[in-house]
Amino acid sequence: MAKRSRGSARPGQLAPSRRTPAQPRATRPTASTPAGTVRPTGSLTDAEEARAAELEQQILAEERAAEAARRRGRPKARGGELVATGGRGEGLIAVNTSREYAYVQTDLRRIVIQTGVLTGILVLLWVLIEVMDVKL
Repeated sequence: MAKRSRGSARPGQLAPSRRTPAQPRATRPTASTPAGTVRPTGSLTDAEEARAAELEQQILAEERAAEAARRRGRPKARGGELVATGGRGEGLIAVNTSREYAYVQTDLRRIVIQTGVLTGILVLLWVLIEVMDVKL
């Protein structure tokens, strides 16, 4: 029978936090809002809305520039090559695995070369010993 335990016993998982969430701080009236008037929580002034719109335009312009730079830097397809296309660097599984596991191909190539060399040595020794009857 399995041992029972409280909480998460799986490796790599954190225990649930026992801290209480932070309480919102009380805000003091600032110079822009007179002490007698209290603004509703979700409302913005016209100046704040204009500033938010300006910031949003700047962010959108930066995103467009980054997207254009990413498109310029993307390698072009030649013949049978596949080009990764997708958002945030995601692409075809075959393209990603060919990049990530390129070392497997080099390892297999080395294994084949070493196997060929050892097989050649064994065949050479067999010819020398059995066929030519050379005594070592």
